[in-house]
Amino acid sequence: MLRDELPKIITDKLPGPKASKVIEDRKKYIPNAIGCMYPVVINRAEGAIVEDVDGNKFLDFIGGVGVLNIGYSHPEVIEVVKAQSEKYFHAMFNTMTHGGYVELAKKLCSLAPVRGKEKKAYFANSGAEADENAVKIAKAYTKRPNIIVFSGAFHGRTHYTMAMTSKKAYAKGMGPLADGVFRAKFPYYYRTPKDIKEEDYLNYYMSSIYDVFEECADPSTIAAIVVEPLQGEGGFIPAPIEWVMAIRELCDKYGILLIADEVQSGFWRTGRMYCSDYWKEVGVEPDILTSAKSIAAGIPLSAIIASKEIMDSVEPGVIGGTFGGNPLACSAALKVIEIMQRDNFAKRSIEIGDIVKRRYKEMQDKYGIIGDIRGIGAMVGIEFVKDKKTKEPAPDLTKSIILECANNGLLVEGAGTYNNVIRFLAPLVISDEQLNVGLDIIEKAIKKSAS
Repeated sequence: MLRDELPKIITDKLPGPKASKVIEDRKKYIPNAIGCMYPVVINRAEGAIVEDVDGNKFLDFIGGVGVLNIGYSHPEVIEVVKAQSEKYFHAMFNTMTHGGYVELAKKLCSLAPVRGKEKKAYFANSGAEADENAVKIAKAYTKRPNIIVFSGAFHGRTHYTMAMTSKKAYAKGMGPLADGVFRAKFPYYYRTPKDIKEEDYLNYYMSSIYDVFEECADPSTIAAIVVEPLQGEGGFIPAPIEWVMAIRELCDKYGILLIADEVQSGFWRTGRMYCSDYWKEVGVEPDILTSAKSIAAGIPLSAIIASKEIMDSVEPGVIGGTFGGNPLACSAALKVIEIMQRDNFAKRSIEIGDIVKRRYKEMQDKYGIIGDIRGIGAMVGIEFVKDKKTKEPAPDLTKSIILECANNGLLVEGAGTYNNVIRFLAPLVISDEQLNVGLDIIEKAIKKSAS
């Protein structure tokens, strides 16, 4: 079966002849702004293996940028989606009830680590929609107009989430952006200014929030603080637990809601269903949680979960939408949760992450271009620098490593404020053999690029 195979390039060059024709048509008919640096035209895929139209086989460490934690084409998910498709494709939840929506909401309310004895959930189509809706709910509940986000954050490309997202390359030419969005420093410990002592890191990063209160918006006007428990696009930077505890305390002090953006870090990627489950273990819970990407094995779906009190503060008509909670997506999501719980994806995520971090550490000891290795569970980032002492970012080197990997049958993707991080998001169904073959390809690419 394809899911058990290893990467193998059979064409003389990439892309192959069939893929080249499709890519040429892509250039002709698809906007250039939707970039793609990988020479792959997918034909079929299973598990963590992608076969292109020319028969080349690639090992995928990208996983649809966190969408495919359960892997490509899981047979049990296919079966439930087929069964649902024979009943009905669509039932707009604003006009009629379908059981899958209710059952999925019930399941997520029982599992999501958000505050409140009674919880409610509803569905949108994408991570950006979920994040924007979470802010709408926070504003409805608090009756306040502003929010705080962080450096390195990525929350989407809608008009409002472009303002929330830190990297303004994603909003070039789109101004003026939404107002009432203020930014503080995310605790990127590896790049904390040298003159700050380690024992002062927490105060340094918390002070930037108080700077927002002083210079931008009084805390009485802040509806929510939005946090990625483990930043994705920002460079796979975990939020230190002591910082999260301080944020929760600050929110409680000023009546601000804490929103956990778990779009990329959710669904057992970090060794828990949600990364904020780790928060709960130390007595900290978000008020609102957003979930998307791997929730439905690749069918568009996102979720917003909060307490009954917070959810029911929203006026009728403010939230909802045509396709949110599509029956096919809900059936897939229910099966994904069942499989991941049954097959102990939490344990497997930790095992994969341990292997990756151990191999990366060995590479760091060999090569002078690896500055930092970080992550939680199987969400791991490796940061490349020109010099370990100066920590000068090495974006060109990182790009060359990514392309070298692709030419040898491994798909990896970059990240980071300085475009010098490679993220690990391989499907959690990957075998140990596939994982180690992929890590071998990465090391060979690093060795070649570093020489």
